[in-house]
Amino acid sequence: MSEINGLSQEERNFAMFCHFAAFAGFIFPVLGSILAPLILWQMKKEESGFIDHHGKEAVNFQITMLIAFSIAIFLSFLLIGIPMLFGLAIFEIIAIILAGIKANEGEYYRYPLSIRFIN
Repeated sequence: MSEINGLSQEERNFAMFCHFAAFAGFIFPVLGSILAPLILWQMKKEESGFIDHHGKEAVNFQITMLIAFSIAIFLSFLLIGIPMLFGLAIFEIIAIILAGIKANEGEYYRYPLSIRFIN
C-alpha cells in the first residue's frame, strides 16, 4: 500500500468516504446526508486522527447545509429562496467532491462557510 504524508491508503479512502457518504442524502432525504458520514466517522474516529478530522468536517458541513436549506425553503415562500436552493445544491456538491479529493490526497481539508458544531 502506498503512503502519502504517513497515511495509509485505507485511512485516505475512509476519510474520502466520510465526505462522499453525504450523497446518501439524495437517496434518503434530510437525515441521510448527516447520518451516513456520522456513522462512518464513529466507526473509525478512534483509529486515526486523519479520519477523525475529516469525519468531523463532513458532519459539521452537512448540519450547516441542513440549516441553510431549511432557511432557503422557508424563503421560497417569498420567492428569494428558490435561487438560493439551486445555489446551495451546486455549492454542496462541489464542496463534497473537493473535500473527498483532498482527503484521498492525504490533505487536511476544512469546508468553507461551515459552522463548527463538533470540535
